[in-house]
Amino acid sequence: MTLRVDLVVPVKPLPRAKTRLRGAADDGVGDLDAHQRLALALARDTVAAAVAATAVRHVLVISSDPAVAMEVGALGAEVVTDPGRRLNGALRHGAALLRSRDPHVALGALQADLPALRPAELDDAVAAAAVLFAAGTTRAFQPDAPGEGTTLLLVAPGHDLDPHFGRGSAARHGASGARPLPGERPGLRRDVDTAADLDDAVALGVGAWTRAVVDARHPPPAAPHPPGCPPPGDAVARRCGTPRT
Repeated sequence: MTLRVDLVVPVKPLPRAKTRLRGAADDGVGDLDAHQRLALALARDTVAAAVAATAVRHVLVISSDPAVAMEVGALGAEVVTDPGRRLNGALRHGAALLRSRDPHVALGALQADLPALRPAELDDAVAAAAVLFAAGTTRAFQPDAPGEGTTLLLVAPGHDLDPHFGRGSAARHGASGARPLPGERPGLRRDVDTAADLDDAVALGVGAWTRAVVDARHPPPAAPHPPGCPPPGDAVARRCGTPRT
């Protein structure tokens, strides 16, 4: 039988999310509104890809931010309030809720900063995990691009999620008995913590919401006026051959 999973996706309140990205949305200015637009865009593109994946049955977002709840809820995700137990506590809370509804479901924890994620990559990751589960492995994870972090953790039906996200999580997940997923999935591996990470994700191809924020960093320049001439509408514009308005 084809494996399908329920995913938990944690999203911090936008003012506190992705602090190392502050300034990446506005060429270093660091405006809070611009930063929040970027953090929300990353989450929206990630959740949209997860909802669209064939291997994903249900997406549960853990967040206390009303803007996050409204936007990802519109994509088809369920949103529940963050219990305030930090990242791994939020993931355990979400996993317990999903298991209370279906004790036999396979579960996953997905990071919310994967704007280049494709639904097919999630499908491939779940298929690779199913092979490992059939061979006796109970937990599997996707290392991030540098190989130090974790972007996705999957657990077989009947087993605990046991998340160990945070700095150096790939090593901690490995030490806890989880197996790294074989295969290359560049969008799934490219989480975004820094401006350089964002550039790498853009090179892979990001979703529509992140693309809109990135494009807004460099709006098209205004149409130039002939040298020495005033803009259209000026009283002396006629002297330069510029029509008066």
